[in-house]
Amino acid sequence: MCGRYGLWTPEDEMARLFDVDFTLGDARPTFNAAPSQMLPVILERYEDGAEDSGRRMQLLQWGLVPSWARDAKRPMINARSETLLDKPSFKGAARRQRCLVPANGYYEWQVENGGKQPWFLSQGDGDPVMGFAGIYDAWKNPEGDEWLRTFAIITRSAPDAVGHIHDRSPVVVPSDMWADWLDPQTQDDGDVQQMLDAIPGPNLHPRKVGKAVGNVRNNDPSLIEAIE
Repeated sequence: MCGRYGLWTPEDEMARLFDVDFTLGDARPTFNAAPSQMLPVILERYEDGAEDSGRRMQLLQWGLVPSWARDAKRPMINARSETLLDKPSFKGAARRQRCLVPANGYYEWQVENGGKQPWFLSQGDGDPVMGFAGIYDAWKNPEGDEWLRTFAIITRSAPDAVGHIHDRSPVVVPSDMWADWLDPQTQDDGDVQQMLDAIPGPNLHPRKVGKAVGNVRNNDPSLIEAIE
């Protein structure tokens, strides 16, 4: 699973990299993104005559709550790619509401000598921003007019190079597939599955980091520094 990640690329640079038309919310750098936080995602919406049509970067809460849920008590932070189009909680969003979750890297914990050792996994030199495959949804509180907009990160079996750390990893969408992944017109199950299957395994570079990342209140560049 993916339960923590880092994103410190400046907002204006992310907007350029992901070619967004506009931004909703203030995306602040974080070295310890955690579930329930409001975090930037990239999505596309096209509605005839709507002023907000296009590709946007928007803050959503991490932890998917399906639109049909009775309450918001059981948000889901990850969705397995293998069952994405089968599970009621995910299949509707997988067809119509796909997104990219920008990240410079993510954390996993490896069981080691009776304890848990955190690792930071990125695409290497400089930790360039990447786009995790995600899905999003909107849930309306039945007790009022409040809308909760949420997302989940899609995972798959981890590549062999990092499988010893954890058996799952986020699906990393290469930049030349971003437009296809975000396209809300692609709604057929077969087409969505074909896209998922075509996404190559990421080239991840792990480094052992300190245990301070385990406390979500810690949030500074020291969290990603390699240790021996």
